[in-house]
Amino acid sequence: MLEVNGINQYYGGSHILRDVTLAAPVGECSVVLGRNGVGKTTLLKCLMGILPIKSGEILLNGKDISKMTPEQRVRTGLAYVPQGRDIFSTLTVEENILIGMAKFSQRKASKVPKHLYDIFPVLDEMKHRRGGDLSGGQQQQLAIARALASEPSVLILDEPTEGIQPSIIKDIGRVIRSLADKGDMSIVLVEQFYEFAEELADNYTVLSRGQVVAQGAGSDMAENNIQELVAI
Repeated sequence: MLEVNGINQYYGGSHILRDVTLAAPVGECSVVLGRNGVGKTTLLKCLMGILPIKSGEILLNGKDISKMTPEQRVRTGLAYVPQGRDIFSTLTVEENILIGMAKFSQRKASKVPKHLYDIFPVLDEMKHRRGGDLSGGQQQQLAIARALASEPSVLILDEPTEGIQPSIIKDIGRVIRSLADKGDMSIVLVEQFYEFAEELADNYTVLSRGQVVAQGAGSDMAENNIQELVAI
């Protein structure tokens, strides 16, 4: 389980995250919602160690990882799919995925595991194409496959539906659901597309001005009028 306990983060004199606390249990998709600019991406960057926290703690299976570097957190079991995907456009699909296996031995990191191509068959078909030649939806699938290549215990996704065609959004949703249902991974999903988030959420956290303003079970989102809280 990934646990966030009372973390605070600042940009200059601005208090961006204010005592944020949440839990992402294994086998569940934990959704983080909120309007633009409320600190969602900042939260994910703090989870990965890209941004330091001022106070509070981040625990993975009870171990404090708050002071670890991003590389150390990857080796501990975190994987991050950033907003905008950040794939390597001049490298092939296969090379992009192999980069995600950098924490393993050279022997293990020399071949893409078959199950990743089973999850995203289009990547198998295009494995020798450059990443920059893929559509936006295919690049998103590549970014997720690259993250999964590190065999994470926590998968962190920042708005995976942004700029993606509906058919691929459905495919990505199915993949996220199946990964959670396997029961060996925590998934943290930041998402603006409310219907997508509601469909996948086992639990939810809503941020407003850097603070948690609502939390609960995904099945209660409609009853608790969460869509109104996050509507733009």
